[in-house]
Amino acid sequence: MSDSDGVLLPHGGYEHLRSYKVAEAVYDATVVFCDRFIDKRSRTHDQMVQAARSGVRNISEGSGAAATSRKTEIKLTNVARASLSDELLKDYKSFLIHRGLRVWNTNAPEALAMRERLKHDVAPDLPPAPKGTVRLTGLAGLSDFVAKAEPELAANAMLCAANQAAYLLRRQLERQSRNFVEHGGFTERLYAARAKARKDAKSDKSDRSDKSDAPACPVCGKPMRRRTAKQGPHEGQAFWGCSGYPKCKGSRKMSDESDGSDKSKPQ
Repeated sequence: MSDSDGVLLPHGGYEHLRSYKVAEAVYDATVVFCDRFIDKRSRTHDQMVQAARSGVRNISEGSGAAATSRKTEIKLTNVARASLSDELLKDYKSFLIHRGLRVWNTNAPEALAMRERLKHDVAPDLPPAPKGTVRLTGLAGLSDFVAKAEPELAANAMLCAANQAAYLLRRQLERQSRNFVEHGGFTERLYAARAKARKDAKSDKSDRSDKSDAPACPVCGKPMRRRTAKQGPHEGQAFWGCSGYPKCKGSRKMSDESDGSDKSKPQ
């Protein structure tokens, strides 16, 4: 959301961020994973669900807070990143290790194929799956995959998805930081808007005063403007000067508005 004519900074629109979509899919799938594989009475169950929830909700909260605080936006985005990268990922790795299951290497063929499918909501050009096979069809099918896959496949799929969300949030943090450095924050925008408003109001008041009180030039008839003598015996004194200056040098004393005599004073 943009407030180009006001003081609010651009904000909102988080639903269109890829980081938000991935984090939301991770949260939904984590609930399914924990309900299926982890005792609901366990603290680990609640901690994993809450870490995944923090990962998605802090993105939306930071997006809204951006209207009045870039600092808060950056802080909450980093909380979202940390919840996924420093908490949830560690829990999924521990799940695999404690059960003697394999943690896929980053460059393992299975991991590469999984990450490629997670780049899309629905992966394109997938061949028909063999009968009875559980297969990830894309980010949109992550929860369904976790609900049916073997523990090793499900946990490693969640590792890939959480890693992708954390990576996207790191990139998002970098963009937010650059934007703050280049354009400043809310306080600077607020001050700039207030300074502009005061300047415009002062200019409008001066223009109205000049137009409403100004007499006609005794030489050419154009409206006159209030001026201040910068030199000579009348230095510092206000007088009426022709708006056609320098072509017309007609002038009046401030108290000489009814005097029709022509005067010529350098301006």
